[in-house]
Amino acid sequence: MTRPYIYITRKCSEEQLAPLYEVADVDMWPEEETACPREILLEKAEKADGLLTMLSDSIDRELLDKASHLKVIANLAVGFDNIDVPYANSKGIVVCNTPDILTDTTADLTFGLLLSTARRLMEASEYVKQNQWKSWGPLLLAGHDVHHKTIGILGMGKIGQAVAKRATGFDMKVLYHNRSRNEQAETSLGAVFTSFDEMLATSDFIVCLAPLTNETRELFNKDAFKKMKKSAIFINAGRGAVVNEEDLYNALVNGEIAGAGLDVFLNEPIGAEHPLVGLHNVVALPHIGSASYETRYSMMNLCAMNIAAVLNGNEPKTKVVI
Repeated sequence: MTRPYIYITRKCSEEQLAPLYEVADVDMWPEEETACPREILLEKAEKADGLLTMLSDSIDRELLDKASHLKVIANLAVGFDNIDVPYANSKGIVVCNTPDILTDTTADLTFGLLLSTARRLMEASEYVKQNQWKSWGPLLLAGHDVHHKTIGILGMGKIGQAVAKRATGFDMKVLYHNRSRNEQAETSLGAVFTSFDEMLATSDFIVCLAPLTNETRELFNKDAFKKMKKSAIFINAGRGAVVNEEDLYNALVNGEIAGAGLDVFLNEPIGAEHPLVGLHNVVALPHIGSASYETRYSMMNLCAMNIAAVLNGNEPKTKVVI
């Protein structure tokens, strides 16, 4: 009997993918930092029973129409806006993601990004490396305090709550805006539910952890930035398309807000030529929210277990339901 065929769109740890090798023939794109070309992905999808995909892979109708054998897609991410889930489901294809595993790791990175931006840590490090440190000065590379300030979190899901928990250790006041109130966050963390506009106007740090939806696309635009304090710092560890990048650039250049820390962008990857990267008050990271060895290995293993479960006729652990 022919074994199922699995294609993995980026080089992953074979040790973490062991559940797949037990049940299928596995083929993997050999590069870690270079995406699998679209034409190859389409070719592999035509014969694949399962796909292990990255957030950067577009799993659209064109691909799904070609993938006549496909039974399961496991996305190495919490998000799944790169996959046409309803269309996949209509073809009987199960879609899985990797929630929960990366909650604390992403929260660590988000708060680290906030600290780095507020205290100008990246600038300070480069200042020393470029041999510019000649003497001590009272306001040399002075930044903004984080402790006892107000943080506003858009998206009080599990990652949002984990960020809020870290904020309480800095004696911060926690505001949040969500589609619905999160009573657990209010009870356990003292978070205060506000309107979006009130959160923008009163927070010293605005942290975006919202998923990309029709409602959140370009939610952070010129109108939103104008409502923020001039001393406010904007942090985005959610989705790049939630921000109008041109409006953010103008807000930073015109002094409407003080700084931005960004782990996600509209069109990734970006380089030094990106307008936001050249600004001294921007910390730009290459989408590394969940990038710890422990977390990424666990995500790979969960993807493998989900695919193996479906191919064996069982229910996967983390099926996407919309």
